[in-house]
Amino acid sequence: MTVVLVHGNPETDAIWRPLVAELGRDDVVCLSPPGFGAPLPAGFDATVTGYRDWLVGELTAIGEPVHLIGHDWGGGHVMNVAMSRPDLLLSWTTDVIGIYEPDYVWHDLAQMWLKPGAGEKLVEMMFGASLAERAERCVGLGMPQDIAEAVAAGQNDEMGRALLVLYRSAPQPVLAALGEHLPAAAIRPGLCLLATEDHFGGSDETRRRGAARAGARVEVLEGLGHWWMLQDPARGAKAVGEFLASV
Repeated sequence: MTVVLVHGNPETDAIWRPLVAELGRDDVVCLSPPGFGAPLPAGFDATVTGYRDWLVGELTAIGEPVHLIGHDWGGGHVMNVAMSRPDLLLSWTTDVIGIYEPDYVWHDLAQMWLKPGAGEKLVEMMFGASLAERAERCVGLGMPQDIAEAVAAGQNDEMGRALLVLYRSAPQPVLAALGEHLPAAAIRPGLCLLATEDHFGGSDETRRRGAARAGARVEVLEGLGHWWMLQDPARGAKAVGEFLASV
């Protein structure tokens, strides 16, 4: 029973290292979306549907249903698969279910990325900085030094281009329209991780509402923020492990 982990923006699969170690499994695969720690092929469709189709292709190649776990935009890709191709899954886990609610509003950084011109300037500032400066910014966001350095090494022009296309393909009401299909995800067991100090994916109420529509279990990670898998990997692994064992 393969466990597949998908990370988000502006990250690489380095964020999963502590959680994988705590899970103690030998069947874990980390997939990096193109542009986010993996090469961005020429002509790749870096839109919300393009990444869904990329993930469908990766899961199809595995050849058997998997336990699919996503963080940040990776959690969005997970839900887009769960809503459209549940046959590829044994279960799904996300920490951003709230983005599919009609009243969800993108966070401040995303609002900047959505704006032509301003978004490009912000990306240039973020990814045009030195490796040391990028790593320092990641540490400031809450990543341990070693993970911050590994993530910063993957932050480049390709990531900047990919994130702008991705966010601009998914403003409201696009996300809300996708969220109309949340009940289809209930075909497979789902887990919504609710880190109480993570406000990028909406309010607690918004996330609980989305989980209910998707027929998913909610696991509260009290006091943890956006990078819950780095802040307390043991607690994250316990929540995920218990869910997988119940499926």
